Amino acid sequence: MVVPELRPWRAARPHVARAAGAVRPRLVRVARAARPRVAWFARATTPRLTRITGPKTWQYTAGAATAGLALAAGVVTAAGPWDSTGQRTAERDRAVALGGAGGTDHGSGSTGSGTTPGAPRPAPSAAAVLAGLGGTGGVGPAPHGPALAEALEPLMTDPALGSRHAASVVDLATGKRLYGTAVGAPLTPASTTKIATAVAALTALGPDHRLTTRTALAPDTGELVLVGGGDPLLTARADARGLADLRTLADRTAAALKQRDLHQVTLSYDTTLYAGDAKHPIGVNPNLAPVTALMVDEARPDDSTRGQVERAPDPADAAARTFAGLLAEHGIGTTPPGPSKATNRAETLATVSSPPLSALVERMLTNSDNDLAEALARHTALATGKRADFAGAAAAVEARLEQLGIPLTGVEVRDGSGLDRTARLTADVLTSLLVKAADPAHPELRPVLTGLPVAGFTGTLSDRYDDGAAGVVRAKTGTLTGVNTLAGTVVTRDGRALAFAFLSNGTASVPAARSTLDDLATTLADCGCT
Repeated sequence: MVVPELRPWRAARPHVARAAGAVRPRLVRVARAARPRVAWFARATTPRLTRITGPKTWQYTAGAATAGLALAAGVVTAAGPWDSTGQRTAERDRAVALGGAGGTDHGSGSTGSGTTPGAPRPAPSAAAVLAGLGGTGGVGPAPHGPALAEALEPLMTDPALGSRHAASVVDLATGKRLYGTAVGAPLTPASTTKIATAVAALTALGPDHRLTTRTALAPDTGELVLVGGGDPLLTARADARGLADLRTLADRTAAALKQRDLHQVTLSYDTTLYAGDAKHPIGVNPNLAPVTALMVDEARPDDSTRGQVERAPDPADAAARTFAGLLAEHGIGTTPPGPSKATNRAETLATVSSPPLSALVERMLTNSDNDLAEALARHTALATGKRADFAGAAAAVEARLEQLGIPLTGVEVRDGSGLDRTARLTADVLTSLLVKAADPAHPELRPVLTGLPVAGFTGTLSDRYDDGAAGVVRAKTGTLTGVNTLAGTVVTRDGRALAFAFLSNGTASVPAARSTLDDLATTLADCGCT
């Protein structure tokens, strides 16, 4: 569908554009000066994953306005890549992004995690008001191909991008490619793989799906089984902040046992939801716990919620022992836990569920959460009838993308997180996924866009972009040794929404490569190129 541009706006647009140009330098200074206070405020107010439905906070407004989104009061207030056509923006970005990052060693952000107490609400579906493919969208015209190439080519030839690199820039309103080089070249994508994982999971499961952990009691033996539901964010911390809470599960389970006059049980745990080896092909790594259907706090042995840390070698056993301790606080004695399987005859005593998948996807993208990415890939496999191991999850992701019509020539998905260096994606695939997520026909994919880190403010881009592109570039980062990637969306100086993917392999310096990638995205933001 195409949303008609309002007649008063057409008449006022030239005047507003001149006003925006006049105030832009001041807004840049305001945004830069405010960032330390914003960071302090974020730390002080305990991050949450609540489903926020109101307009974005003022810091995003200021950042967006610096690149021309002050073209109208409504555009400034909404502050998102689809403002000119009324598309719902990332109203939840700040809440999700300030949640704790998962196992990742790149980027920075808040150390908190979770949602506000109480049952989290599903994210509302975005209204289909984005201009449809083939229509006219954006405040101004799309950049002209030759002019865009002239602006980007000097950066694309920068040696910092390594021996192999590719780029794709697409107009989100029309799906037309505006610039491309080696768009079909299969390259190591690193964590931009998570965009594919997000799209696959949302199409397979739906944005309202939740991951449930439960306890089950065998009627004949009295065995109590803690059944893993594949939720790596299951938490045992005193303040669950809306995540599935092991303490609540213990409280409900203990109450159910006491109703049955049971005060001593044989405790077991069930991880059979997943199959295959729990160890990632890269081996033991501080960026990722063993991939198992039962773990607590991503198997972190300390209070951390982000960054590299040695994980519990057996996350399921550690979770069961923590659960035994919580039951003991309620007067329920247990045997030392061991692996088992809940039978069909076992009675479910209690359950706890994760936030909706829409929130999990946003968190995964914003914080580059590897543990969550692997979990969502396995749930995609389960939803599509494939084996829930690394190979099955990879096959399931590819199958979902193929069903969406994404070009898969040269694509080799190896995992959900992008930690596997043998994986291959193309720049064309990444921009195609972003265009699909913006398509009004697929509102279930909107969390792919709202979860992208916001330059200068959230997630793995919180400490990047100190210039006028802060707030208008939103992108998934990717970093492995010799690999640096960036894929996301940007609003041009004329208010046009674009999707981009920049992949670089064989890089020698992470800071130099990141700087060039950021310059490429900033060039898109600053480029009228008409």
